[in-house]
Amino acid sequence: MEERPESELISIPATPEILTPSGQRSPRPPSKEAKSWTPTSFISPRFLSPIGTPMKRVLVNMKGYLEEVGHLTKLNPQDAWLPITESRNGNAHYAAFHNLNAGVGFQALLLPVAFAFLGWSWGILSLTIAYIWQMYTLWILVQLHEAVPGKRYNRYVELAQAAFGGQTRERLALWLAVFPTVYLSAGTATALILIGGETMKLFFQIVCGPTCTSNPLTTVEWYLVFTTLCIVLSQLPNLNSIAGLSLIGAITAITYSTMVWVLSVSQQRPPTISYEPLSLPSSTASLFSVLNALGIVAFAFRGHNLVLEIQSTMPSTFKHPAHVPMWKGAKVAYFFIAMCLFPVAIGGFWAYGNLMPSGGILNALYGFHSHDISRGLLAMTFLLVVFSCLSSFQIYSMPVFDSFEASYTSRTNRPCSIWVRSGFRVFYGFVNFFIGVALPFLSSLAGLLGGITLPVTFAYPCFMWILIKKPTKYSFNWYFNWILGWLGIAFSLAFTIGGIWSMVNSGLKLKFFKPS
Repeated sequence: MEERPESELISIPATPEILTPSGQRSPRPPSKEAKSWTPTSFISPRFLSPIGTPMKRVLVNMKGYLEEVGHLTKLNPQDAWLPITESRNGNAHYAAFHNLNAGVGFQALLLPVAFAFLGWSWGILSLTIAYIWQMYTLWILVQLHEAVPGKRYNRYVELAQAAFGGQTRERLALWLAVFPTVYLSAGTATALILIGGETMKLFFQIVCGPTCTSNPLTTVEWYLVFTTLCIVLSQLPNLNSIAGLSLIGAITAITYSTMVWVLSVSQQRPPTISYEPLSLPSSTASLFSVLNALGIVAFAFRGHNLVLEIQSTMPSTFKHPAHVPMWKGAKVAYFFIAMCLFPVAIGGFWAYGNLMPSGGILNALYGFHSHDISRGLLAMTFLLVVFSCLSSFQIYSMPVFDSFEASYTSRTNRPCSIWVRSGFRVFYGFVNFFIGVALPFLSSLAGLLGGITLPVTFAYPCFMWILIKKPTKYSFNWYFNWILGWLGIAFSLAFTIGGIWSMVNSGLKLKFFKPS
């Protein structure tokens, strides 16, 4: 008989012993005919029975299959071809990098603008409530990723279809999820091109100095430079491959957020500063301005449309489910996010009060203290913003890249070649560039963007929890999630109206194809 290594026999389950009613082993001795079939001979490395060998192999293979697949998940072969699920070697560190890169960005710089309309008390209260609320919905999404045995919801749209869809409402569920998530991904990418290009222009002006004689690029040309850099970086194949970029984006975002509020607080405050909320001619105008400010606060907590995508890059087994490292990384990330958002909002409002310009604290720093702060520090701050925008563009664009390639692979039944993948990403980059040039005012609509995309973060996860987990009807959990979900929808409508009113009331000049 061929010998087998002992390591192959570890996973063989022990043969059940025959017990008497008193719990003792049965004294029945094995017969001579059954001697070769005793448990000892069955697991012996030297005397494997003919039946024991294939049975052992079946058990070993079954155990390995269960450990690899997890909850008997039905694997979709197409997932191995798509950017989000192509690589599944993510971990808690990658989760922290990606969440930080997605959660801290230019939207944090606009928080002092919201405080100028809300004041100290309501500003801090609204920011705190929004932070706690989005942490709860983040936990919901992490738990729902594998809430149904045999299924991993690798994308936000997939989870929305499972929760809101069904046989009759599948198309409605698709649009309910697709519109805000695509709008959030593509709209954020376009806004990043605008902010990145404008920041590069300011960086050049600071470095060149007031006596610079070189011929500077136009705003559109700076947009084009930034878009080209984004397209070059977007050639990285999948979500796990941009973990290094996300780390750079997280570090630069934390650094420039800290530098902006520290530099602002360290300088002398303007003599005409006031901390009273901005007064408007009518109560209706004041109400809509407050709603717009709350929309800005909501927009600061975007990024939930990427939670499931980030979690899907991790392996998941019975012993090591993906939600454990994901939640660990997310908690670390959102701790640092709080350390960025709260100081920027509070420190920025303390430094500038209601003199805060609509462009945010970065514009206030440049406008009030460009002559008080060394050019080196100012240039470093603006350069870090550019690096952060380049990194954020990659992670927010990844779901759109995934959608492009999913459509291609489903039709051709083969993975995208390098040229097809590159073509999709070049096309997407220049479409965003074209939209940015056509709508150069898009980056100033934070309140409106926050209102439109608010359900993705604050409302939909609560409804998904009820429809998938099905908590006991009329229980606290049931009431709590229904109330939070409908409050999120109501706030979304109110903030959207407030954003539109603010845009009209402020006399925003819709200069199409005319970047300043």
